[in-house]
Amino acid sequence: MNPKIFVVGIIGAFAVVIAAVAYSGTSIIDDTSEMGFLTSSSDSTPASFPLIIDLEDIEIMNVDERVANVKISFKVTNPNYKSVSLEMIQYHVFEDGTKIGTKSIGDRAAPGGLVAASNYYTILNDRPTILKDKFSIINDGNIPEIWSALTTEFETKTKTTNWRITGDAFYNLSSMTAGVENEVKFDFMR
Repeated sequence: MNPKIFVVGIIGAFAVVIAAVAYSGTSIIDDTSEMGFLTSSSDSTPASFPLIIDLEDIEIMNVDERVANVKISFKVTNPNYKSVSLEMIQYHVFEDGTKIGTKSIGDRAAPGGLVAASNYYTILNDRPTILKDKFSIINDGNIPEIWSALTTEFETKTKTTNWRITGDAFYNLSSMTAGVENEVKFDFMR
């Protein structure tokens, strides 16, 4: 048998497999459902669920006459079958109705999937992830009621502040550069 026919046959088989995968889209390969990688085109589109964001803790670490340091923790739970790439949690901090500031955990991908840094988090489906951040509040003398509440809570370890945390979490079900970007909003009072 001629070896050229054998080589052409193998190359042809690879071409058929590559064409079948390339033109099938998600009808053959599905990495977001429990059914696995090979599914038929008659199957329904897998449901994806939003991430569950909870305020785990907000704690005043230190207060003096100029600055207060606060630690905040978010609990992120993934109800989906596959892991999720959490790009960023952007949050706004209010104390007794006064906006203290805006912070973020992570980085969001630029349009077109360009990522300046790989500062994102993989949220697994089998256990929640705790993300922590710290921020400082500068005493400029314009908010004496808030500063008094912060000082009292730090010194007595009793709750005297009325925190409100609002924000958005940005994530992808597949990867940073593929798939649809998802967003979930949150609003907590503590």
